[in-house]
Formats: sequence, structure tokens, C-alpha cells
Amino acid sequence: MNRLFTVVCFLCYGLGIFAQQSLSDDEKLVFKQKVREKAKTTKTIKSDFTQKKHLSFLKNDIVSSGTFYFKQPNVVKWYYMKPFDYSIVFKNNKMLINDNGKKTTVNTGNNKLFKNLNHLITNTATGELFDEENFHISFIKNDKQFIVTLRPKDVELKKYIAQFELYFGIKNYVVEQVKMIEPANDFTLITFKNRQENTPLKDEVFTN
Repeated sequence: MNRLFTVVCFLCYGLGIFAQQSLSDDEKLVFKQKVREKAKTTKTIKSDFTQKKHLSFLKNDIVSSGTFYFKQPNVVKWYYMKPFDYSIVFKNNKMLINDNGKKTTVNTGNNKLFKNLNHLITNTATGELFDEENFHISFIKNDKQFIVTLRPKDVELKKYIAQFELYFGIKNYVVEQVKMIEPANDFTLITFKNRQENTPLKDEVFTN
């Protein structure tokens, strides 16, 4: 389970040294509107990513990298290429795992935890993630980014995730980084780069 969450969940860097301030109610409304407008026009995403997994008992972070794919309405693939070959596809209420040729399928629709995780990952792909029914949400900004913090209300999910931090570009309103913090303060940090939007992605990309 720990490895699965390490691989599945995203990540980013720390809050940094930039001065931060909370968004006003009006600023929140504008920010949400901009993110949703961007999401509506984003049919596909292809992006490189680097993931850092920080564990308190290890001297060095575990670093991996690969390619992220998204296709409307809700298909997601994480393809890890370094240091190991590993991929996860979320589609049709299923999580398809390919661990260097060893394939596993998990029915996320029958599992509340994985169902929430699937929903979270799919919506993070476009930044369309303002579910106040299931998360306590706060908004801050600095000179370079908007930072949205989500703390789960679900008791089961809270066992694995203390909070998510989503980092949006101040000008383009897309998710540039994601940080998942676990209850013991270990965290997974993912940084996206070389993002391509609305380029054709064949269905074969999302087979596993």
C-alpha cells in the first residue's frame, strides 16, 4: 500500500521563501473561474514529471521520473521510466498496474479509498479540484504561484494523506507541482515540466 501511494500520488517542492498571503473571497472566485475555464479547453495533457519521495528514515530522497498523460473525460496514465519501469492507468473505474510486465487490476469503484484517490488524481490533472464536500480547502498566493491546500475529511483517506498541496502557475492557471504529505510528515513531491496540451493521444497510450 505504501509503495502504491508513493507511485500514484504527486508531489512538488516546499513552500519556498516567497511572501505569501491568503486569497480574499473575491480572489477565490476569480481563481476558481480561471482554473475551470482552463480545464474546459484542455482535452489532453502530456507532461514529463519528476517525483521525489522523502522518508524520514532515509538519508536521501527517492527520485523517479516519467511521463504523465491525461485525456478527457477522465483517463489518466502515469508512466515511470526511471529508475524502474512502472505504469498506472486510471480508467472506467479501474486502476491498471503494470510493474515491469507484472499486471494487476484494481476495481476502484468498489473501494471507497481508491475511488476517492481516482477522483482526486483525475481532477488534479486539470486543476478542477474544489470539492469542499470531501476536503477542507485553503487558498494562498505568492509572487509566482497560487497554492491550494486540501485536507481530506474522509477518515479512511486521512490514514494515508494528511494534506495535498497544489501549485498553480500565477499566469497560466495550470498545476505545475503537487505535494502529498502523509500523517507522519513523509511526503511525495512531483514537478511537471514540458507540458503539452490538446495534442492527439491514441487510445493505445492508455492500455497497460
